Amino acid sequence: MADCLTKVELSISCTDLLDKDVGSKSDPLCVLLQSSGSDTWTELARTERVKNSSSPSFSQRLRLDYHFETVQNLKLGVYDIDNSSADLADDDYLGGVELTLGQIVSSKTITRPLQLKKGKPAGKGSITVTAEEVKDNRAIQLEFEAKNLDKKDTFGKSDPFLEFFKKGDDGKWQLVHRTEVVKNNLNPTWKKFSVPLQTFCSSDLDRPLKVDCSDYDSDGTHDLIGSFSTTVSELQKAASGAPVSFDCIHPEKQKKKKSYKNSGVVSVKSCELLTQFSFLDYMMGGCQINFTVGIDFTGSNGDPRSPNSLHYMSPDGLNQYLSALWSVGNVVRDYDTDKLFPAFGFGAKLPPDYQAANHEFALNFNPNNPYCRGIEGIVEAYRMVIPQLRLSGPTNFSPIINHVASLAAQAAQSNSASQYFVLLILTDGEITDLDQTRDAVVRASRLPLSIIIVGVGPADFKAMELLDGDDGVLRSTVGEAVARDIVQFVPFRQFKDAPQEALAKSVLAEVPNQLVSYFKMRGLGPPKLAPAAPKS
Repeated sequence: MADCLTKVELSISCTDLLDKDVGSKSDPLCVLLQSSGSDTWTELARTERVKNSSSPSFSQRLRLDYHFETVQNLKLGVYDIDNSSADLADDDYLGGVELTLGQIVSSKTITRPLQLKKGKPAGKGSITVTAEEVKDNRAIQLEFEAKNLDKKDTFGKSDPFLEFFKKGDDGKWQLVHRTEVVKNNLNPTWKKFSVPLQTFCSSDLDRPLKVDCSDYDSDGTHDLIGSFSTTVSELQKAASGAPVSFDCIHPEKQKKKKSYKNSGVVSVKSCELLTQFSFLDYMMGGCQINFTVGIDFTGSNGDPRSPNSLHYMSPDGLNQYLSALWSVGNVVRDYDTDKLFPAFGFGAKLPPDYQAANHEFALNFNPNNPYCRGIEGIVEAYRMVIPQLRLSGPTNFSPIINHVASLAAQAAQSNSASQYFVLLILTDGEITDLDQTRDAVVRASRLPLSIIIVGVGPADFKAMELLDGDDGVLRSTVGEAVARDIVQFVPFRQFKDAPQEALAKSVLAEVPNQLVSYFKMRGLGPPKLAPAAPKS
């Protein structure tokens, strides 16, 4: 996840473990390992040892960092522990299983048979892994107003704003939120705002908070109007309709004047604790990611029979198109239960008559069922179709974007966060229908859809960077702005010599936030809600 690191907690139980102890059951322990590449595994955590049990439930949870954009290969191994040494080499192996973290979180609970080695089952033994996200997913939403604030400016009234601080574990005050400035007003109402509860008060409703009300000065020398102290527990009284008001006290003025009462009164207009759902809440709550691929077969790629062509198959059966597909597909496939992926080509003339160029055809030549089984199925369809096509043009993106957008629009009508779409377009970059594509992207930004474009080959990808909208807001031909940023563009050449995972890491890093921002915009929580976070 781009903006914050997520931790996942795994709970483990086993059934029907092999008995390795004479006269008693095994004393199992489970160890969690993560692949660090090329058959090397690093231990991340282990459970406690459960004595004399062939069907243990381990109480010790296993924690690890979660990254959507990489495939995290895990191995869980169960051992019978008969000594006090931490080294597992001298303990009996009761079986293990290899999984990806993506498989676990998208299933939430997953049960697999234990194996002593590949293809050799460990008797009837099985292991069940359940994933849970470690976090407080609440946010506090507040609205404040003030009355009769002190006038600080010689000409005109004050320009007040509020700053909120929480007391850190070290006793120091940490800034957690600053409101906007309300110009020239001694009785301001500030805009409603929300802050994650963990940020605002470290999820401790009784942690001391300090609020400063100051008069804004453009040179940065803001004048303090007054301060007050509170806690979230106190602010929450406003939720039940009770008036919650604070005297804004300026310490210097209080010292000087015996009759000093306050420098204004700040009141809580509203206070609410809200649940803020994360990407993992949606995944574990049953949201499916539907992955669709579009491949560019326009003439600018070059004749596939020529070694100079971007579609030319090297002796190892790969090219840049397939490398990009494997890299991104390997991550996304774990989040799609049926593993059936629609795949399309565009910009080629098709058999038998090779008449007009087709801007959206099923890669398997079956328009009624364009689904390929797994990423392997897409690769197979691609290899079959390449010799039969005539590369043509122009390069039109809008037909395939509109096609996937229409599926996303149907899903959006269900008014549940059950489906999200990711369209991967692999292209050599010479886009022809830029205006229609801009319009299609702006329309799609209101739908449950993210678009990933991987630019293959040496072309100038200026148009793609425009669609990405990172430098500014993408607008349609009539000036309508995107509702949210949904396009991520990456040139493949930047990753040509990098490990295969690097490309996926770059292009998929924004998808979790895009998915959450869409469902938040629609006010939709996960379809199957996990139990609420415990109230502190």
